[in-house]
Amino acid sequence: MELPGLAFAVWMFVCFCASVDGYPSGKVREACTSMVPCHGSSPQPSPEHTITVNRTEFKPGDNIEVHLSGPDFEGFFIQARDAEHLDSPAVGSFMLVDRRLSQLLTCGRTKNSAVSHTSKAKKKYIKVYWIAPGDAPKRVQFLATVVKKYRTFWVKIPGPIVSQPNALSPTTPLHATSEAILTSHPVSYLSKPFNASGCGSTKFCIRNPSNCDPESASCFFLSFQREKSSVFIEMSGPSEGYLAFALSHDQWMGGDDAYLCINEDHRIHVSTAYLKGRSPPVLDSENALEDVSWRLVDGVLQCSFGRSIRLPAYKGRFNLDASYYIFLADGEASEGGLIYKHRRQPLITSGIYNVTGLPQDIGGSRSPRLIKAHGALMFVAWITTVSIGVIVARFFKPVWSHSFLLGKEMWFQVHRMLMLTTVMLTSISFVLPFIYRGGWSQQAGFHPYLGCTVMALTIFQALMAGFRPSRHAPRRQLFNWFHWSTGTTARILAVVTMFLGMDLPALDLPDPWDTYTMIGFVAWHVGIDVLLEIHSYCLVRKVEVIEDDRVQILQSLTSAEAEGRLFKQIVLTIYVCGNIVFLIAFLAAINQI
Repeated sequence: MELPGLAFAVWMFVCFCASVDGYPSGKVREACTSMVPCHGSSPQPSPEHTITVNRTEFKPGDNIEVHLSGPDFEGFFIQARDAEHLDSPAVGSFMLVDRRLSQLLTCGRTKNSAVSHTSKAKKKYIKVYWIAPGDAPKRVQFLATVVKKYRTFWVKIPGPIVSQPNALSPTTPLHATSEAILTSHPVSYLSKPFNASGCGSTKFCIRNPSNCDPESASCFFLSFQREKSSVFIEMSGPSEGYLAFALSHDQWMGGDDAYLCINEDHRIHVSTAYLKGRSPPVLDSENALEDVSWRLVDGVLQCSFGRSIRLPAYKGRFNLDASYYIFLADGEASEGGLIYKHRRQPLITSGIYNVTGLPQDIGGSRSPRLIKAHGALMFVAWITTVSIGVIVARFFKPVWSHSFLLGKEMWFQVHRMLMLTTVMLTSISFVLPFIYRGGWSQQAGFHPYLGCTVMALTIFQALMAGFRPSRHAPRRQLFNWFHWSTGTTARILAVVTMFLGMDLPALDLPDPWDTYTMIGFVAWHVGIDVLLEIHSYCLVRKVEVIEDDRVQILQSLTSAEAEGRLFKQIVLTIYVCGNIVFLIAFLAAINQI
């Protein structure tokens, strides 16, 4: 077979294999160049869908709304290309409006240069933003491939052409937003990284982790150094997108004075912004910063600049001789300089500070104190007290059967004390997030719903235990079944809830350490439970029934259980120590965030 024929056969084989499932997830990078879905059929000739834009002219850094609409369709693929060379690579990058329907793809060397579907769910309308790059061609055309059904699709549906009336030089600085053209200021490149010398003596510093070195790839660093009537600021941290800090009158985002260092195609743009609520920041058109420098090496972004202590002519700029909470955040940025919401909780100082006052060297926390307390109390309740209480009730009745307090068996007293402690800790912990949020959180997924279910089961379990029938009452078996099933359900849901809560932005324990540690705890508990079950089974097998006499059976069983007293106490001691180790690990992790 000749080489062209072999290549054609290989291409047909790949298409045939890909056609089994297609690309229901929208991961269609293989089609970046041709924009042709490998569905084993030919594209349709007359498109039913249209592409529209909200403007026909652009400048580098501008945002253009791109709309794809038409009859129901399952999949799509959108790119922008040089209108004079439609076979050339994709131009510019996109920003999403609805991440449930669309996702960003990287075609070639340009990040986020294409948009596709996320599932086969039917849709009629897609809206995205295209961000014009600094080296955009004079005329750009939007193209779309649309899949109506698996074998019904259209390729490279032509969209409108947008143009820049006066093409700018490729060296012209990119604009961070389409709402304002930023004034240019002298910018220099930092020849060496920051250091922490002077922190606490001549500079006010914030570091996370505490006392970390800003030259480290894991250190977030922010410093303020007063110089007569101005302040020199240094900011550093691991980020490929942006770093930002804000001065705030409270510990909530909104109404804040923000400063951002944004990676725009491997050049750092430094700007000010005023934060309104939880909306994305709009960068100021006039920049009040001076002596701007930056550095981007090995994923560590560093920038420095100066500003006057008082800036009465600039709206939204706070006076630096007052006290504020200080936020430090990082996140992703698109090629055009637009920033995305930070994926984790910002670092927030524990109190208000005057950065031009007495120099200090402080840390911060990415988790509010009330949320830390919430997590810590839940770990204490559901890793230690409830787990030990269940083990005692299940395996220590024959071992601790003697009366202890108020005529009750010792096992029962220990079990009741541990379970009441669980109810108390869970109840206190339950209200803390509501106090912090001031109501219900819409951003926490299933965690609050499962938490409320666990709280309800905990209260119900305690109330049910208060009405426990006597040992020989007819309803005792029914009570035992409900008591066991309610408690087991609450424990399983509590573990699931803790799994979900550990990765929420407000707590966000180190990943994947938190998942592995929780899996280790579950395995530890199940292992001890199985060990004690096997031990109890072996003891029962040792009972020798000489006569068919109930009393003798019970006496033999009691004697056999007593023989295992030492073994069970040793296992319980090891189990308690293990639970304490897991608890200390979780509490230490909470304290570090």
